[in-house]
Amino acid sequence: MPITEKIRGYRQPAPGTQPEYLHAAYISSVKRAPTKPLVAIPQTLSEITGPQFSTNEIGPAITDLTRQHQQSPMGERIIVAGRVLDEDDRPVRRTLVELWQANAAGRYLHPLDQHDAPLDPNFTGFGSALTDDEGRYRFVTIKPGCYPWRNHNNAWRPAHIHFSLFGPAFATRLVTQMYFPGDPLLASDPIFNCTADADARQRLIARFDWDATIPETALGYRFDIILRGREQTPMEHRD
Repeated sequence: MPITEKIRGYRQPAPGTQPEYLHAAYISSVKRAPTKPLVAIPQTLSEITGPQFSTNEIGPAITDLTRQHQQSPMGERIIVAGRVLDEDDRPVRRTLVELWQANAAGRYLHPLDQHDAPLDPNFTGFGSALTDDEGRYRFVTIKPGCYPWRNHNNAWRPAHIHFSLFGPAFATRLVTQMYFPGDPLLASDPIFNCTADADARQRLIARFDWDATIPETALGYRFDIILRGREQTPMEHRD
């Protein structure tokens, strides 16, 4: 069967379970959302079959973000772990998982972030890993802080971690965000609420996990990521 036919065979997500390109409450989407019907561009083998990632290409895994510098970063140490699964609940092996996040004060190590919260010289805020044979990944990091943004009056983003997942090719990259349970800012966050379906939004919230928690060291959170089908995790970048 041709590769293109296999790609078409994926089950499509249910309506409302993925973010809309245009969500008026999220001001930036008004300017960048397409105003005309999307045009499907045929992809060649070079777009849909490569590259294949391994430790030789991506270098050593960065799974402990608290040990990248000479001293420990400030903030609450946490464990974030889970599985990457396909639409049939099967593990997605050897997929590249990347994460990036703000520090405990709610500031990114990026020149465009000029929020007056302090930078942490011992926290870079980036990690990467390949999933194992069961689709598992695991990171040690710091719980990110919330931060103000200028989307609307008195706007604050909830604490969140960005995840990027690469399939067998750059054209299959998916990006999502993970949030924390019980955050009061979720109800008023336009990005979180871009996904119309309330049950689908809950798939963006990590679950507290006693099994992943390390006594006297770090609380654990579980965040499974489903790539396709009716139970797909809401993604910022779709086909």
